[in-house]
Amino acid sequence: MPLALLALAIGAFGIGTTEFVIMGLLPEVAGDFGVSVPTAGYLVTGYALGVMFGAPLMTVLGTKITRKRMLMLLMGLFVVGNVLSAVAPTFGVMLAGRVVSSLAHGAFFGIGSVVAAELVAPEKKAGAIATMFTGLTVANVVGVPLGTYVGQSAGWRVTFLFVAALGLVGLAGIAKLVPDLPKPEGVRLRHELSAFKNVQVLLAMAMTVLGFGGVFAAITYIAPMMTHVTGYADSSVTWLLVLFGLGMVAGNLIGGKFADRKLMPMLYTALGGLALVLALFTVGAHDKTAAAVSVFLIGALGFATVPPLQKRVLDHAHGAPTLASAVNIGAFNAGNALAAWLGGMVISGGLGYTSPNWVGALLAASALALAVLSSALEKRGAAHETTAPRQPVAVL
Repeated sequence: MPLALLALAIGAFGIGTTEFVIMGLLPEVAGDFGVSVPTAGYLVTGYALGVMFGAPLMTVLGTKITRKRMLMLLMGLFVVGNVLSAVAPTFGVMLAGRVVSSLAHGAFFGIGSVVAAELVAPEKKAGAIATMFTGLTVANVVGVPLGTYVGQSAGWRVTFLFVAALGLVGLAGIAKLVPDLPKPEGVRLRHELSAFKNVQVLLAMAMTVLGFGGVFAAITYIAPMMTHVTGYADSSVTWLLVLFGLGMVAGNLIGGKFADRKLMPMLYTALGGLALVLALFTVGAHDKTAAAVSVFLIGALGFATVPPLQKRVLDHAHGAPTLASAVNIGAFNAGNALAAWLGGMVISGGLGYTSPNWVGALLAASALALAVLSSALEKRGAAHETTAPRQPVAVL
């Protein structure tokens, strides 16, 4: 394995940690700034919106310079954003720091995937990309729980300084280990945008928004839900996030395994199961064992949708896979932002800390309905092509 892949994985580890660790620290951040927990949830929404808009923008801008230099700039931006969050004197400044760091997220994974694939032989490209993404999944098993523990013990500001340090390590690794690769050819924006005229691409992205939004509706407010409703101690949130991370790893592996075999059945199963578990979590959140099992299943079922949804977008984005892939990363985070906002609204409306679970269940069920619609339209289109009469060929 080229050491350059390790540098990319470290960067992915830092990005994954900063994205998810805030969910375990919302009560502490809200208390320090004197805002409500739903208001503190804007730190999740703001980050997600930054990824959503930053992914395509930074990806297109990245075509103007070498990929190595762009990766270094992205990690530098990531470090600046996390330092700003760590030293923020007000909630508004911290929110700005979250947005700054989020701008690096989507483009890093998009450009990093291309670099990882170019570092190895053609038959090992998928494994190289998976190695880089391992940093993201491991972050949810190690980085997020550790960051939550540090934040609850030494203060949440220390957590963000720790994440910034990870970014510096990733930046140094990229500078030292990633070779200078040729500058990519310029992107023809009109050609890239043509992929979004395909209704299947749009449906797949809508499924991404709604399906992954179901996960974030519950997980964004997992700390107050587990401590105020289930009765777990604050320190237990760390281990619950470990369970969520393990579920993510398992779901990602399962989803990846079956995405190439039976994509739509896999998607039906994951989305249907996710909607059911989220609905039951409203009741299960009152029992410690049921809550722990639910947290693991939400992670597993939620991330089991990621490989098939990403593959479906790429399958239908003919001729424009780079921008479509980046936008779909943004779509995941659009779902995060939507869910965090809706979850905060129902909590603020007095419906309790378990109410975001119903929001998540409805979002996942809506994604399942779109999956059924997408498949029906695809079958209808295939049947039409099969039965369409052939045009007579003129003989000169």
